[in-house]
Amino acid sequence: IAGSGVSGYIGGAAMTWHARFGYAVLTLLLFRLVWGLVGGHWSRFSSFIYSPISVINHLRGKAHPDHLIGHNPLGAGSVFAMLLFLLAQVATGLVGDDEISFTGPLNRFVASAQGLAATWYHKRVGQWLLLALVLLHIGAVLYYLLRRKDNLIKPMIEGDKVLERAAPESRDTAGTRLLAAAVLAACGMAVAWLVSLGG
Repeated sequence: IAGSGVSGYIGGAAMTWHARFGYAVLTLLLFRLVWGLVGGHWSRFSSFIYSPISVINHLRGKAHPDHLIGHNPLGAGSVFAMLLFLLAQVATGLVGDDEISFTGPLNRFVASAQGLAATWYHKRVGQWLLLALVLLHIGAVLYYLLRRKDNLIKPMIEGDKVLERAAPESRDTAGTRLLAAAVLAACGMAVAWLVSLGG
């Protein structure tokens, strides 16, 4: 994401890299969407879809114990928002046309006005929404670390968290890692195929 932002800001010849970073982001997005269906327990979307009442209770400090294990209701909302806005950013990049140095590989499948509108969103709205979400996400993680003494960074990297009570374990076997690698490779091939449609 950082590479996309920097290369987009530089523009010109760097737009080739901007597109490559965008394809990488799309590959990772597709992987996360698939992994949210077939991955380990705490990676699955079903483990962090909450009702409005759960969100309200969390905000009131009456969180369910399970919310302390995986994504809490606010963290889950942030994850879904990030996925949604990243998909919007990638989609508008694929069909956009800045009429200067970059035309998305799928631009030929949309009307000229739609391509220009996609570029407007991509450059004027989407990038700032994503920046705000990333900063909010980082701010929340730092808040939990510094104020609540709850290190969310280590479990995100290692995939393990010390708990006071029993909880379902995520599978972390050679088989699941092989599945993850296969899903990632398939997502990469799907993105390459999608980009190739532009000729």
